[in-house]
Amino acid sequence: MTTDEFITQWHDASDTVEVHTSGSTGTPKVMRVEKRRMMASARATCDFLGLQPGDTALLCMSVDYIAGKMMVVRALERGLRLLSVTPSSHPLGLPDFSDEMGKNVAFAAMVPMQVYSSLQVPREREILGNIRHIIIGGGPLDPSLERELARMDNAIWHSYGMTETLSHIALRRVSGSEASPWFTPLPGITLSTTPGDCLIIDAPHLCPERLVTRDVVEMEPGSQRFKVLGRIDNVINTGGVKIHIEQVERTLAPHIDHPFLITKCPDAKFGEVVVMLVQGGDDDIVAARAAAEGFLLDKYARPKHILAVASLPMTPTGKPARSAAAALARELLSR
Repeated sequence: MTTDEFITQWHDASDTVEVHTSGSTGTPKVMRVEKRRMMASARATCDFLGLQPGDTALLCMSVDYIAGKMMVVRALERGLRLLSVTPSSHPLGLPDFSDEMGKNVAFAAMVPMQVYSSLQVPREREILGNIRHIIIGGGPLDPSLERELARMDNAIWHSYGMTETLSHIALRRVSGSEASPWFTPLPGITLSTTPGDCLIIDAPHLCPERLVTRDVVEMEPGSQRFKVLGRIDNVINTGGVKIHIEQVERTLAPHIDHPFLITKCPDAKFGEVVVMLVQGGDDDIVAARAAAEGFLLDKYARPKHILAVASLPMTPTGKPARSAAAALARELLSR
């Protein structure tokens, strides 16, 4: 879908639009969401960031997914000037993206891969630093990337949300002196947790029903702020010890130079064990094993199996395809 096609769909007689989930934890699905709820979400973001009519917003993600659609809706709701570029890992390095354009962008939304790639090129890094507000969504931030962003002077935010919440419902600052590990919910959002510490979102202006997520969180005492520990689906119960896949990946990421994913497979003795998929060959496996043994003090969190793969299972939006990764691990270990 093109931006113009979505705008045409937005202005048609229907009260809803069709959106697709990313499939990061299972099979992608199609949803129909109400336009009035999308407008409410857009209004909350624009108000939180102080965006004004005439400000320039950069659209550099596909409008096939909710993140791209919501950038268009924010522009329509607030009267922003929408600058649309082809989705790319280097959206700020496209031939038709001039330095002058970069100086005038007030707001952009990117995925972690786009931010990482832009930081590697001096000209793109400068443009990135001139954007007044950047929200990063679609996945967790690598610790090394977050350390890099902490040195930036502009307002860079990590977002928390999902298709069901029509983009983000909480933000945390990752740049400058205001950087924080805690997500702060937007106005109108009420949060609580299940007995198993999964986040519950009560946002009647966005979702008609309370949304019980699969995200295990730590709530800040006496407030609505929270940290995401990982998905309950991504907990490995090995020998009675619960290991969060995302926490293992965050621990290892600064020490492994090549792409990898943590997953799990069944085990007769422990029930489940930790498995690492490494994109590469035998030498990469050796390096990954050395890192895992050197930096994971808990013996249960160390990968029992380290497997080389030609490419890691990923969704179209660049997130780890967790179900596919577990299936691939089981297949490789059964050979």
